[in-house]
Amino acid sequence: MKYYSTNQKAPIADLRKAVVKGLAEDRGLYMPEEIYKLPKAFFDDMPTMRFQNIAYNVASQFFGDDVDPDCLQDLVYDTLQFDCPVVQVEDNIFSLELFHGPTLAFKDVGARFMARLLQYFINLGSVGGAAQSKGMVNVLVATSGDTGSAVANGFLGVEGIHVYVLYPKGKVSAIQECQFTTLGRNITAIEVDGVFDDCQRLVKSAFMDQQLCQHMMLTSANSINVARFLPQAFYYFNAVAQIARLKGGYQKVVMCVPSGNFGNICAALFGHQMGMPVERFIAANNSNDVFYNYLQTGRYEPKASKQTLANAMDVGDPSNFARIIDLYSKAGQLSAEETHQAITSLISGATYSDEQIKETMRQCYADTKYILDPHGACGYRALKEQLKPGETGVFCETAHPAKFKEKVDEILGIDVQIPERLADFMRGKKQSVPMANDFETFKAYLLSQ
Repeated sequence: MKYYSTNQKAPIADLRKAVVKGLAEDRGLYMPEEIYKLPKAFFDDMPTMRFQNIAYNVASQFFGDDVDPDCLQDLVYDTLQFDCPVVQVEDNIFSLELFHGPTLAFKDVGARFMARLLQYFINLGSVGGAAQSKGMVNVLVATSGDTGSAVANGFLGVEGIHVYVLYPKGKVSAIQECQFTTLGRNITAIEVDGVFDDCQRLVKSAFMDQQLCQHMMLTSANSINVARFLPQAFYYFNAVAQIARLKGGYQKVVMCVPSGNFGNICAALFGHQMGMPVERFIAANNSNDVFYNYLQTGRYEPKASKQTLANAMDVGDPSNFARIIDLYSKAGQLSAEETHQAITSLISGATYSDEQIKETMRQCYADTKYILDPHGACGYRALKEQLKPGETGVFCETAHPAKFKEKVDEILGIDVQIPERLADFMRGKKQSVPMANDFETFKAYLLSQ
């Protein structure tokens, strides 16, 4: 499989380069040249297949040309040592619980898969050289909450890789913060005086700096990296299979995805291109409504992010918007108007204030006793408002409510139990590097490493 840049000005790359570089030379995001349809026989069998087997079939379509089949199967099975069940919340509304991995967040799948894939290329001797930080691969990742903890724990202890997690000071939950600031070893947490968009800007600028790239080998584990976001398609296929098992056959499924940087819904859209039987999608936003406004107007107007209850979605310029545009413009072949029409025919949007999120959490708990976190609340409410008769709705519950315990307890008047995995993180000692949000300061720090 070959990969091109969404900006169309960088050389074509193979999977190794796309994973190791993360971002193309022209600052574009890598896209696969082909998205292969899965065969009818796969979908006939999918409702009876195990999650790991479903994921291996999907991974083979993405990565089978570039990774040895036996190694790919081992990689997938090692990544998916947990399930992501669908749970019935109401008659025709299901929660896809994506918080059963090591950090209790949906990004665990992509982070662990990428760590193992990068290690695969290192073991082949096809990554880097001794001139760059003694052959060490340095992963830069910006986080608004869950990405940092998932990546840090996915890469923890992986030989030949060092991870730098950039996060906005005071703008992630205490439990999220302790999941990546207490690890040590090959994980360094950098506390940026700014917002998520500042962290993302610093990461992207580092990739484009020739002096830094000569000094150290850099890649990213944000959803800008194909190895991070593509594996997130696994659990959408598995969700459709679970609904088919529960309902006795395929349904008219509507998939609702709480969205920030849009890697998660982008993976679902790639799955749809592969033939995954989903009728349509809903992108649920908090008050950071850039994508919602694009759906209404056809104009993409990024702006500074706002701090909200659903902090992992506090993104004012989502990176993966470029992939969505590229996907539905057919790599720029369609006009902006035709592209917008193609997107809005498949994807609708929703946007909610903090007060609406609180209201939704309280109403859902009163009616069903199901505990939503603030992000899942956006997805649940969007489904409630937009689901049509005859459709089955699935919303992503992207993180365990205990990761936002203070907020959830206050809103619902309950005492959310903290799983032991989270409690272990909270007993650790915070280790972080304070950082101004200007690139020259960040660059000087990396050059000193």
